[in-house]
Parts: sequence; C-alpha cells; structure tokens
Amino acid sequence: MVRPSKQSPTTNPSADLAYQKAILGSVSRTFALTIPLLPPNIENIVGNTYLLCRIVDTIEDAADLNVQTKQLLSALFLDAVLEKSPVNNFVTPCLEALKHYGNQDELDLISHTPTVLRILHTFNRQDQDAVSRCVSIMSEGMSFFHGKQNQAGLQDLAEFEQYCYVVAGVVGELLTTVFGNHSPAFKERMAGHEDLAIAFGQALQMTNILKDSPEDKARGVSWKPVDTSQADLLKLAYQKLQDSLNYILLIPRQESGIRRFCFLAFGLAVMTLSKIANRTEFSNKDEVKLTRKSVMSFYGFTKIAVKSDTLMKSFFYLFSKSLVK
Repeated sequence: MVRPSKQSPTTNPSADLAYQKAILGSVSRTFALTIPLLPPNIENIVGNTYLLCRIVDTIEDAADLNVQTKQLLSALFLDAVLEKSPVNNFVTPCLEALKHYGNQDELDLISHTPTVLRILHTFNRQDQDAVSRCVSIMSEGMSFFHGKQNQAGLQDLAEFEQYCYVVAGVVGELLTTVFGNHSPAFKERMAGHEDLAIAFGQALQMTNILKDSPEDKARGVSWKPVDTSQADLLKLAYQKLQDSLNYILLIPRQESGIRRFCFLAFGLAVMTLSKIANRTEFSNKDEVKLTRKSVMSFYGFTKIAVKSDTLMKSFFYLFSKSLVK
C-alpha cells in the first residue's frame, strides 16, 4: 500500500482523501466494507470521523500507558481537533508515548493526524460541528472511563450503557445528524426518534465488548458490568438491536446507500452475537469471528434486503433467537 510520505505532508486534497481511504482499509476491514456504501459526500465525512475516533480508541487500547498519560494525550488530541493548539502538540508526544505500541497501521494514522484534520476542515460548518461534537464527547467520555479501567468491570448496567454511549452511541447521533444534513427526507423521518440512533451505536459497541472480552481480560481490563450474567447482557444487546432495526426501517427507501450501510453493520453484529450466545465460553475472539465467506454472503444479501422491510425483519427474527433463549 502506497501512502503519502510522513516527512512530506501533502496539501493536495485528492492525495489526502487517497490516504484516508487507504488507511481506513488497514485499520478496519469492517468499516472499509460498509463506509463506501454511503453516497460519496457522506462517505468522506463518515470515514474521516471513524479515523478520528480510531485515534481516541488507540490511546485507550495502549496497555503500556498509565491513566494520567492517556488523559493527557486525549486532551491534547481534542485541542488539536478543536483548533485550540497546533496538531504537532499532540502528534509528537503521542508517538513518543506509543513507541512500543504494536499496531503499525494505527501509529501511521496518528502520524497523519494533520492529514485527517485537513480533510475535516474541507467539510461545511454543519458537518464539522457534528464531527467535533462527536469527537469531544467520545474523547472526554473515554478520558473519564480511563480512571475506571480494572479487572472487575464497570459498576452496573447503567454505567455500562453510559460507557457504550460515549464510545459509540454518540456516533449514532453523529450519523443521524450528518445523514440529515444531506437528506431532508431522512431528517424528516428521524425527527423524534433520536433515542433509536443512540441504541444503534450502543448495540454495535456491546457486540464489540462481548467479542473482545477475552483479550481485554488478558490485559487486565473488563468493560462488562460486575455481577451481570452473559445472558442478561445478551438480552440488553437484543433490546438495543430491536431499536436499531426500527432505526433502519425509518430510513427512506430512496436513501438506499444509507440503509445498506446501517443494515450491513447491524447484521454483522447480530450474527456475531448469535455465535457468542451459542457458546458457553470462548477464550479468543477468533472463535466467534465471522468467516470472510459469511461476511461477503451477507454483504450480497444486503443489496436485496434493504429494499424489503419484511426481509430485514425476517433476518433479525431468525438470527436473534439465541439471544433471548
């Protein structure tokens, strides 16, 4: 994969977007599959937001960093996003702090934070404000939860839902705002249903938490609530998925790209949770990871399914049975 040189940052907008597309494919196979389904102007905004959120997530995932360092880096990053300080005030100390970090693609992304922010500043003011709000809530929220990282887990279900909000529910809000900025029909249909947007993001995050729990446990962290059974967590995820489906069903049919983007992410979460529910335990996320064949089969199915509310409902009914058994 050819990327712009780190030593010679480009000011060429098309080169910046080429980097964004390339690095997206390196840091997330799932979102590299879903985001291109969106209309081109929305695709660039959502891809850019994902990369900004991924930088925040990388800081959280760095097992070698103490809480204070994570909070400092998160604050420096947010200042750079909000243009309160030069971006290199974040990049230089962050790369130094992560010099032993194993994921080279994520380090490459951090080194290209100036590129990602240049793209952000090409969007209209409404979209920029929506992205900045999302990144602010996520960065400050994760910073708060850095201090709660432990082996036991989060305090209770309410705190679990709050964590899922700051990590992903806010992304559901961001998507709804951006989609509405570019589609009056979408905005009209979604008015008064903002809670469904939050549930859509939370459902995806709950899936990730359950899937990644063995790896989190190995590094001395748990994002599950204490004294809560796997069955109860799956029931909560099921409720969030029900709301997520209702969210997708509200998307106007003429917005087929938006519908398919949401249904693909939703469906992959449903199938992953179904695999988790059908196992008494697992010690590695690869044991519940969807095969490439099943992902691509579902990818093809979404092209047809988004045209039919009945098909989408039938898929959910069939694949979610194990979540509430």
